[in-house]
Amino acid sequence: MKALRHPAAQIGLAAIGGIVFGLIVGDWAANLKFVGDLFIRLIQMSIVPLVMASVIVATGSMSGTGTGKIAVRTFKWMIGFSFVAAVLAWLLSVLIRPGAGMEFTAQLDPSLEESASEALGWQDTLLNFVSTNVFSAMSTATMVPIIVFSLLFGIALRSHITKTGDTGVLTFMDQIQQIVLTMIRLVMSIAPVGVFCLLAALAGDVGFSVVSTALSYLGTTLLGVLILFALFVVVVTVRTRLDPRSLPSKLTEQTAIAVTTTSSAVTFPTVLKNTVEKVGVSQKVANFTLSIGLTMGSYGAVLNYMIVVMFLAQAGDVDLSVGQIALGMGLAILLNMGTITVPGGFPVIAMFLATSLDLPFEAVGLLIAVDWFAGIFRTFLNVNGDTFVAMLVANADDEIDRDVYNGTKTVVAEDIDLDEYRDVMAQADRAD
Repeated sequence: MKALRHPAAQIGLAAIGGIVFGLIVGDWAANLKFVGDLFIRLIQMSIVPLVMASVIVATGSMSGTGTGKIAVRTFKWMIGFSFVAAVLAWLLSVLIRPGAGMEFTAQLDPSLEESASEALGWQDTLLNFVSTNVFSAMSTATMVPIIVFSLLFGIALRSHITKTGDTGVLTFMDQIQQIVLTMIRLVMSIAPVGVFCLLAALAGDVGFSVVSTALSYLGTTLLGVLILFALFVVVVTVRTRLDPRSLPSKLTEQTAIAVTTTSSAVTFPTVLKNTVEKVGVSQKVANFTLSIGLTMGSYGAVLNYMIVVMFLAQAGDVDLSVGQIALGMGLAILLNMGTITVPGGFPVIAMFLATSLDLPFEAVGLLIAVDWFAGIFRTFLNVNGDTFVAMLVANADDEIDRDVYNGTKTVVAEDIDLDEYRDVMAQADRAD
């Protein structure tokens, strides 16, 4: 019974109940849709202040540390693999079309559909990244101009803090972020009710295809994770010339923790220990690369976020322009890099992506319902991808002890102060 108190278990049971109820009662379930819509609106209501505060705090808190060759190599590999993850997600979504099984009988919001199908030139697309009135952008939840404004504000705030030492504004914005997070936690307490109503209405409308579509979405995500994992192994093998057959035994422990907890933060001490003691990466490289990887190394998240973008577009029968696809990839990568921190879990991220790209929200409830499984896939790749990147960075400076990797030498990793990594660990859990 203790397991039933876990939010993921409650949402899962509510999702199953909602689908069964919707299939039984059919069209009548549409009467419950307003409750689900209310849940979605409560999340939407928090997105603009949350994104603004999060981006300003993240940018305003940046310091000049972490420079040098190790940092350059770490960022290069992480951004490179994140880009590959986004492109792979787009390709798989185009080929498999996980959202195409959803055929709504209810008409989509015409304004959303018209906005999402507009094909702007690249000049206009870039021009629209900047708003002449940020308050107008806030009133319409036009996210990209809001993000650009927040980034510039955060950079200016960082400059102000450096000159004056006054952190009052940064503290104020951090408090706003924490208060909005508390609002989201309150909203998420009714998530089981919202998900039940959303999926009941969805199942009553589209029928049994709601189940096959959920499985298609999860299957696309899992296939992408496996392909990207295989790519990691190939690149590491080619670059380091180490025997890949030894990798499973070195990754088993951290993989087991990752898939059972779906938390990169909880797995972090084990990853750091194993990367030094089993893989042979030097303590110096492991400390830096893995700590950065907690917030920037969420390759599974990038993959999943881009699949979400394509899924929502396909479910709503919306044709994305090339510019919108590129923007979706960029947002997925920026979410991964921690530049755009969207705390509050997957429901907030899904709504953020839908709002940013003017996509319909009808299928968001289905994605929320199965996110526990998607979270397992994301965390598996996030955690092991960090170890692979640490190997690639260490290899460039001959910082891998091959005797340790081959099991002929034993080293002991340094004890770490988890309090030092508290902030990045919290941010990592938001990506999982």
